[in-house]
Amino acid sequence: MKKRYSVIRGTGKYIPTQVVRNEDFLNHKFYDEKGEKFETDTREIVEKFVNITGIKERRYVTDDLVASDIGYFAAKDAIESSGIDPESLDYIIFAHNFGDVPAHNRHTDLVPALASRVKHKLGIVNPRTVAFDLPFGCPGWVQGMIQANYFIRSGDASRALIIGADTLSRICDPHDRDSMIYADGAGATIIEAIESDQPVGILSHVTRSDTLEHAFELWMDKSYDPKYTGNEVYLKMYGRKLYNYALTNVPSTVKESIEKAGLDIHDINKILIHQANEKMDEAIITRLFRLYGMKSYPKELVPMSISWLGNSSVATVPTLLDIILKNEMEGQHLSAGDQIVFASVGAGLNINSIVYRFPEE
Repeated sequence: MKKRYSVIRGTGKYIPTQVVRNEDFLNHKFYDEKGEKFETDTREIVEKFVNITGIKERRYVTDDLVASDIGYFAAKDAIESSGIDPESLDYIIFAHNFGDVPAHNRHTDLVPALASRVKHKLGIVNPRTVAFDLPFGCPGWVQGMIQANYFIRSGDASRALIIGADTLSRICDPHDRDSMIYADGAGATIIEAIESDQPVGILSHVTRSDTLEHAFELWMDKSYDPKYTGNEVYLKMYGRKLYNYALTNVPSTVKESIEKAGLDIHDINKILIHQANEKMDEAIITRLFRLYGMKSYPKELVPMSISWLGNSSVATVPTLLDIILKNEMEGQHLSAGDQIVFASVGAGLNINSIVYRFPEE
């Protein structure tokens, strides 16, 4: 008996043109949360940073662009790669966290919704193409895929565009060491309904939100520079607490999603995990495999883009997917029948994981 499933029809991305290397931070003055300047030499701070995170460079948008612009670029790319008529979209879901933050005025702009702005830029006339935003921390794009899957599986929709875009360069404190983590970027996917007598597309998903004790491990606050007199607020985080939370909870969430799909870790061809911190991601996957009684995992199972793209929040997973599908990463490819995991963790604190099977050609 055939059932209704959600499959990926096309993908797209926008990688900003400004390359910002670690050495570009050597002239920064870094302060701690108490407003005290670090005694450690800045060069030593930068060198330790790359050893901890694996980030050597990241991408920033140019001053003329905001999140809705780069989200539109990624969406247009996905539509072109899918070959669909954009008027046939039932939903446009735009995952982000900070809205449009102009370079000349570092305050968030959320009206109209970024999804509405993209629909406008795409020239879509259809009033039944419902456009809305989804702020869900770094796991926003994954959650957008889950939300669209619900619409499709219920029969309410047949096709949806899911965008993940953020410009973290506009909300990071230049006097906070953690600012070196953040980057800008956009990724998008088109998913649509398919009737199949075999499970295909999104097979399972799991989401959790731990707010009672962990809600404010990422938050917005003033600059760490005690002499700064502006009224902007910047993204802050308790890095160690977030690291420990992720290591404790992400592996079990991914395992739950794999088991929910009726699969085993040996059935998974790739794990596309949020590019937050290279060492953290490696530790998460190591712990996942330990849950299955294994001490190590094949490195090619977990492709990484963080060394040259940094952490672009909601954009990391869809961007990585598009890079691989378009054969732009050496040694990485995806084939018909492959089963992969999308997983993310971030502000909320939220975790989610999807198990996806590519249709047979």
